[in-house]
Amino acid sequence: MLDVVRMMRVLVLVVGVLALGPRGWADQLWTAPTPEELAMTTQAGAPGATAVYLYREETTDDSLRMYSFYVRLKVLTEGGKEKANVELPFVSDRAGFTIDTIAGRTIHPDGTIVAFTGKPYDKMIEKGKGYQYKSKVFTLPAVEVGSILEYRYKLRYDDAYYSAPDWYVQSDLYMRKAHYMWRPTTGLVGNESDGISGNIAWLPVLPKGTQVVQKAVNGRNGQREISLDVQDVPPLVHEEMMAPAESLSYRVMFYWTSYGTIDEYWKAAGKRWAKAQDHFIGPNKGVKDYVAEITSPGDTQEQKLKKIYDAVMKIENTEYTRQRSTQEEKAAGLKDVSTTDDVLARKRGNGDQLAGLFVAMARAAGMKAYVMGVANRQKRIFISSYFSVGQLDDDIAIVNVDGKDEYFDPGERYCEFKHVAWEHAGSAGLRETEGGTAVAGVPPESYKTAHVQRVADLTLDEHGEASGTVKMTYNGDPALHWRQESLRGDTTSLKEDLKTSMERLLPGGMEVKVTNMQDLENPDKPLVVEFEVKGAIGSPTGKRLLIQANLFQVNATPTFPNSKREQAVVLEYPSFYQDAVRIKYPATMAIESVPAAATEKLKTAALYGSSVKEGAGSVTFYRNLMVGEDVFPVSEYPELRAFYGKVETKDQEPMVLIHAGVRAGVVAPVAPGL
Repeated sequence: MLDVVRMMRVLVLVVGVLALGPRGWADQLWTAPTPEELAMTTQAGAPGATAVYLYREETTDDSLRMYSFYVRLKVLTEGGKEKANVELPFVSDRAGFTIDTIAGRTIHPDGTIVAFTGKPYDKMIEKGKGYQYKSKVFTLPAVEVGSILEYRYKLRYDDAYYSAPDWYVQSDLYMRKAHYMWRPTTGLVGNESDGISGNIAWLPVLPKGTQVVQKAVNGRNGQREISLDVQDVPPLVHEEMMAPAESLSYRVMFYWTSYGTIDEYWKAAGKRWAKAQDHFIGPNKGVKDYVAEITSPGDTQEQKLKKIYDAVMKIENTEYTRQRSTQEEKAAGLKDVSTTDDVLARKRGNGDQLAGLFVAMARAAGMKAYVMGVANRQKRIFISSYFSVGQLDDDIAIVNVDGKDEYFDPGERYCEFKHVAWEHAGSAGLRETEGGTAVAGVPPESYKTAHVQRVADLTLDEHGEASGTVKMTYNGDPALHWRQESLRGDTTSLKEDLKTSMERLLPGGMEVKVTNMQDLENPDKPLVVEFEVKGAIGSPTGKRLLIQANLFQVNATPTFPNSKREQAVVLEYPSFYQDAVRIKYPATMAIESVPAAATEKLKTAALYGSSVKEGAGSVTFYRNLMVGEDVFPVSEYPELRAFYGKVETKDQEPMVLIHAGVRAGVVAPVAPGL
């Protein structure tokens, strides 16, 4: 599901009397380009930049219920021309968000101006109950390298609502100058997480020496103006394996609050949040009766919980099917979902509803069970000093089993019992407790959970052609990935995706066919996928044949090619990969050399081992790689990069076979495993 929460969470209903001032300001005039702007071809501080923001302005006036945006952008390369394609996202819901007053122009390096005269169109991004997430799309005309793009627009919303802005002052482009301004309402506002308040606070993450300024507006009784000016903001560096960009960028996040401390806010917000959760959860009669049917009085707590978990997993998860429209629900005689009884009666629900149902059923079975709202690690990092329950993307469940809190993810279809998906493991959020609520973290998963075994059994001929089988055994998040992929398509598309993934591992040109899948729909067991493979794996050189020892690493590229790193390395999850490649070679050939056994260690965070075992007419290569952590600070990057460099160098070492009649060297066998 796309992240519409951040856009929707800022809606607040007016509950006070507004002191309205003038009805707004005059439209922003176009800015005449300077000779330097027309002639510029590069930007100091951003070598190789495709484009640069010359100026960006965002203003919000609550008396007009309006955001106003103004952008000036210089195109520096062919790649920068894509900035002429503008998409403006907005939520269309009961707040009545609309985008209008779109205007734009293109200025060529010689000063020629081409006005935008086209008609923007709406593109649907996501549709849900009570809202539509759309983009207003348009393209500026006649763009070429060296052009200056200039456009503006206004985002409006209904009189009954107010919207606190979020100022993201860092993007993928260098920004020379920017101005942000907000004139908030003078009345009281309310929202579901913070009650009623006229106080505004903000979370600033800004360059050194930059600060938000607040002042009174002359002639407007009680009106404040909050502003920020920045200049020479470098682009946000995007690197592989990093935290979500929005959680790393320079930004200012506003919110209305009546609380002065973190503890005060989360205690009060948690109380309201838990009240709403418990109203939905119950449990009520329908859930209680159902739990009595599927469990037995003699069951242990864990046995009851496993039966409950399996029952919830069999219910349709609409995150992977579709949401029914209000009209469809009414035609089926169904009311809006307000309790877990409604979810049970429908036999379907979204991820959060199924998490709530699981908690309700656990409570009905006599266990202490709680909901926890967590930040999705794909989208954001939870920040307790930011007073907003809008950070809670997804719900998971906590059940006290025999005196120990266990974590579950019933909203993630096919997630294993007593595990959570990687997007939630190691994250944080707000949980229910025995006495109320608390900000808390989710324990990370062990590297042993995400365990993948890759076993190849091949027969080689004298020309380097091999045929045989590959067996992949997936556990944990790797298995969850493929199981959820099966829900997004059909068996044919899943097999095609599996085939493609194997082709990317093996030497180019090999024929790959999926022959069997086991336990695709059973998360209690590993997912096993079997392949038939055929093709060249060796490179003939005279009377010798060179074969890379580990065929699963043939196409591997350096994991960390850059010597410097600006962002912490964030892996999806700790993992454990075990490889075994057995090659039976012809009697007319013999082994001349094989890679020596090796072990590499990265403190307590990672361990690598490789070895070789020779048999009669065959050789087997073993490789184990265990990575026990998923976050590595920048300070640890040199050691992490050095570790992977050694591993990847070792992975590329070849085995050498020779034809009969050529004297072979003597190679001592090495025991398999670590």
